[in-house]
Amino acid sequence: MLTVVESCRISPPPATVGNRSLPLTFFDNMFLLHFPINQLFFYEFPHSKPHFMQAIVPNLKQSLSITLQHFFPFTSNLIAFPSNHHSRKPEICYVEGDSVSFILAECDLDFKDLIGYHPRACHKFYQLVPPLGCAVKGSEFLTIPPFAVQVTLFENSGVSIGITNHHVLCDASTKYDFLKAWTSIARHGTDGLLLADQALPVFDRLVQYPESLDKMFVNQPLVATLNLEYQLNLEYQPPELVGSSYKVRATFILIKEKINLIKKWIATELPALGYVSSFSIACAYVWSCIAKSRVEIENLKSQDELERFVCLANFRSRMDPPLPPTYFGNCVGPCVAISKSTLLQGRLYRLSNLGTSLGPPKNKGLQVLKKIIYTICMYYAQINTFI
Repeated sequence: MLTVVESCRISPPPATVGNRSLPLTFFDNMFLLHFPINQLFFYEFPHSKPHFMQAIVPNLKQSLSITLQHFFPFTSNLIAFPSNHHSRKPEICYVEGDSVSFILAECDLDFKDLIGYHPRACHKFYQLVPPLGCAVKGSEFLTIPPFAVQVTLFENSGVSIGITNHHVLCDASTKYDFLKAWTSIARHGTDGLLLADQALPVFDRLVQYPESLDKMFVNQPLVATLNLEYQLNLEYQPPELVGSSYKVRATFILIKEKINLIKKWIATELPALGYVSSFSIACAYVWSCIAKSRVEIENLKSQDELERFVCLANFRSRMDPPLPPTYFGNCVGPCVAISKSTLLQGRLYRLSNLGTSLGPPKNKGLQVLKKIIYTICMYYAQINTFI
């Protein structure tokens, strides 16, 4: 059972940001109606509730406030305009006083069970991540909160930090920059190291592309649904993790020694493949295991279906010129590998196919952007939907 101890709002220190806006790019707009991203981090904390409330909570709030000063979009709002205002593209806007939802809770679930590797019921985790909050309809636009935080205490056992963000806000690279900054400030009590390391986010919109790409995504059918809800005075709310589930989640460990063993075997069997990353090895192994499981569970032994493996790749370093590593926002796209299910049950083809899909593009400049755009458009065409 979960009990909310406090629900408050956290803002940057007064007069440190000012009114600011951040235009969305093609890479951001493709996630306009994407479901919220939920993440959970668990920390062992064998201490009492009074100690937690007095020693930990104030520091978490203070350090979050300072972090938001440097990452202002996290405390801003996503502004989406209806169809009759399509001359205005969606944007992220910060107005002095904007804040982030911060929920403090305590839970009586078994902490050791939650952090174990064994199968655990998915619905146990849902209550540990915060909702994004309600979208607010203005006279000409929708205001959608893009970020929320929940800290949950398991007394004398541990703490979880749950974060929920709208994918339009940023990709994983930017989010982990934010989390690293928050961690550093919480640990040292100052943003001095963040400033000294020159790890501040770059807000300049550095990707150049045809404006027609923005219109292509903003005019997708599902965006029209958002416009219809607006025009009919219906409430638009991002989906939440709710209700019971028969699904379970488990953790599987692929240790370094095993990965290196597979690499050596691949180098012997497929010498022309060249460099193979640990990520490619892990993806190929997981893909093969899933394909074999489907054969057994779904009784597909006589069928030869097409299987797709999709992962998102960070394109910052793949652009020419490369974007700064701390470029703020989204700069990712799907890498798609396609194979027949029978081939996936083999030993070599799956790695060769996947390695080709995950390899860095060799083209430069505009050709890189064209390849990225083509890959993204083909991916969305294959799944026959905007998200």
